[in-house]
Amino acid sequence: MSSPTPSRDDPLRRQPLDTYRQPLDASQQQPETYLENGLLVFTAAHHLKRGSCCGSGCRHCPYEPRHVEGSRKVGSAM
Repeated sequence: MSSPTPSRDDPLRRQPLDTYRQPLDASQQQPETYLENGLLVFTAAHHLKRGSCCGSGCRHCPYEPRHVEGSRKVGSAM
């Protein structure tokens, strides 16, 4: 005896996983900050989410030229 096939309108019908899963961008896959010696350090993922260089000399600045406020070009290492 086979089990009945659920209809399209059945709310309990299983959907493929891809219909629930949103693709993750870089900022969702990596932490944006971490603590080092009591200081908050921004990662490259945070800076990329921000969209441009802040000009503060950040350790993980992904933009070129580095540490120039307003830079939007992502460096080749990224």
